[in-house]
Amino acid sequence: MSKAQQQQSTLNALPAMTLIAGPCVIEDESLDQGLVFEVATELKHQLGELIQSQQIQLYFKASFDKANRTSIEGFRGPGLARGLKIMDKVRERTGLPLCTDFHTPDQAGPVAEVIDYLQIPAFLCRQTDMIIAGCEASLKHDRRLNVKKGQFLAPWDAKNIVDKMREVEKRMGQQGKPDWFTLCERGVAFGYNSLVVDMTSFQMMKSFGVPTIFDATHSVQSPGAGTGGKSTGGKRENIEVLSRAAMAAGADGMFMECHPRPAQAKSDGPNAFYLEHVGTFVKQLLAIRSLVATQPKLIT
Repeated sequence: MSKAQQQQSTLNALPAMTLIAGPCVIEDESLDQGLVFEVATELKHQLGELIQSQQIQLYFKASFDKANRTSIEGFRGPGLARGLKIMDKVRERTGLPLCTDFHTPDQAGPVAEVIDYLQIPAFLCRQTDMIIAGCEASLKHDRRLNVKKGQFLAPWDAKNIVDKMREVEKRMGQQGKPDWFTLCERGVAFGYNSLVVDMTSFQMMKSFGVPTIFDATHSVQSPGAGTGGKSTGGKRENIEVLSRAAMAAGADGMFMECHPRPAQAKSDGPNAFYLEHVGTFVKQLLAIRSLVATQPKLIT
């Protein structure tokens, strides 16, 4: 087999890249219109060919509740019951699978009845009851589960999260189910109001036998750096370089909050990616992913 044939064989074997994209929060309570329908429709338009060709597996993301707002005045969303109804309508209209956070163990079951990809927020990644509830609900309903590694956690300490999940698998007799849960890198606290991304964390967490996701937009947050210290700031200009580096470092997927009008977003506007550029940017990331996959490893 020639070198070109070997490279093509490697590319053909690449699984679809997981892409979680959408606005931070459900901003409207309407079941028929609003931001989530606008964003989901546009994402499907921009990424449709990549979905059809199985280069990406897109999950539309929006939160029904932002439970960890900096200020008590921060917008939170429509809540669990209304939020799940809205998300279900988004899937009905667009056909896209869904992703959302849950914040308490008792929410895992109701969320898993509707949502395809559950997510445990970074601040809750060490809560054993959250891990157990998320695993049980995801396995029961044949869902995926994404756990964001907290800003306070070293990548090697994420092994404890994986061990908890494996124990639930064993208890439920569902060992060996491929890629049903993922670990997400979203930066680590570096002093006050700053985050940095350790690019070696992807290989470290992948060594636990789990795919890794890069949270491209929360990683550029400046916690508490918004006006008056009552909201989170962000450095949107760093999204592109960090995302490209994450692809080169071996991330298996991307998490990217996007908005058509970030300045008007009700949550996380300063670090939201511009919706109009998502399709072009994802194609760039896929090109990097493909290039890296064909490069031989020199140090073993």
